[in-house]
Amino acid sequence: MNDEAQDIRRAVQVGAWWSLLILAVMVGFSIWANARIPAGAEIPVHFDATGTPDRYGSRFEGLWLMPIITVAVAALFAALPKIEPRRTHLLQSHRAFLAIWMVTLTVLAGIHGAAVVSAVPGQTVDMMMVVAGLVGLMFIVIGNYMGKIRSNFLMGVRTPWTLTSELSWNKTHRLVGRLFIVLGVAMILLAFFDVPLVMVWLVIGGTIGILIVALVYSYIVWRGDPDKTEGFTAAKDE
Repeated sequence: MNDEAQDIRRAVQVGAWWSLLILAVMVGFSIWANARIPAGAEIPVHFDATGTPDRYGSRFEGLWLMPIITVAVAALFAALPKIEPRRTHLLQSHRAFLAIWMVTLTVLAGIHGAAVVSAVPGQTVDMMMVVAGLVGLMFIVIGNYMGKIRSNFLMGVRTPWTLTSELSWNKTHRLVGRLFIVLGVAMILLAFFDVPLVMVWLVIGGTIGILIVALVYSYIVWRGDPDKTEGFTAAKDE
């Protein structure tokens, strides 16, 4: 087994252990809340932009659905190295792959924990602050690793131009990584202020803006790349 294969294998092992830890924490929160929520009480399962519950669900949906989703997400991450067409590139991106895996599950656990605690009588949680802070952290982590991801079909900015030009892929991801970090920092800072509409527009506008920039920039770089390929002939594992 070569070094890259060993690296991705270790990354999957660490990701699996992290997933088990996250799942244990989520289940622990659910068990704790289950004993404190009155029988027949509805549990908030969705919140509006101000962090106020706007939909309630059953005990199963409120306490156990998110842990089940987390198991499915973890299983998907564990399977990705086996199904990625450009497996060699994914092997070379093992640190970014693991970081994205860990931060994704951390965000799910944080949102689940906050929602579960808010369902317990007498407990209050500022859901907007929690969600904004966690998602902002996720943007920062992903942005930090964007420039380290090699071209693949499962992670990153996958446009027709980044997938057929290594130059376009690398430059686009370095730019998008910086923009993600800026957006993440802005979200965390705004989380401390009671400005839900500003936060909503920041997330929506920032995300759409980054996508537009990525599309345009990746095409511009692709056009100037003498080594670009036409179509998706570069889809083979390199």
